[in-house]
Amino acid sequence: MAGSAGPMSLVAMTTLAQLPDAGSYVEMTASDEQAARVRVVHAGGVGLTLSTPLAAVPRVGSSVTLRWSAAPRGRFALPCAVVEVEENRVEVLPAGEAHVEQQRHFVRGGGGEQIILRRDGWIDAHGWVRDISEHSARAHFEGTNVVEGEDLRLWIQLGSEIINVPATASRVAMLPQQVPPGPMSVEIVAVFDSGESQARLIRRYVMRQQLLSRSRA
Repeated sequence: MAGSAGPMSLVAMTTLAQLPDAGSYVEMTASDEQAARVRVVHAGGVGLTLSTPLAAVPRVGSSVTLRWSAAPRGRFALPCAVVEVEENRVEVLPAGEAHVEQQRHFVRGGGGEQIILRRDGWIDAHGWVRDISEHSARAHFEGTNVVEGEDLRLWIQLGSEIINVPATASRVAMLPQQVPPGPMSVEIVAVFDSGESQARLIRRYVMRQQLLSRSRA
């Protein structure tokens, strides 16, 4: 591949079992904390080949951290060094062992925020959030038909900020509205891989709402 800085004396300290699967999507965070959603093209031997957005291609010799799901415990975090770059294909080698960032470090809260559910070929569905965390949201919508496992895109209003994330419907429950009679309400639990910048935004928002709630108590 072009752009190689030559051989590096780097010892891979992780195993194949600790690498994300080929074809899966992971979060790649650069040293400047810019995060991007990238696809794993190949995972074998001691390294990985990634397909990245052109705007997020890191430099050869730079350090990145890859994160992916370790459900239900949390998510894996693997430090890596960039060894080769060719256009948007990036070769990385682990620079340490993958470790699990525990779910207890995540926050969950909020409630009442506006949310829009978007799907190709369907009219946007508007709803409200029951609660949200860095990697999932539980929300109610009226008059929409979603099935578990379906791919979605969510636009969520968090104060003055809006996050836009691809998601998957993890659980769908139909809740008939009885008083007064009205359209069917749908409760959807959606999971998503938010980038680190979006995760920080959600975390700050939820913690700020918790502080405001306590101050009003």
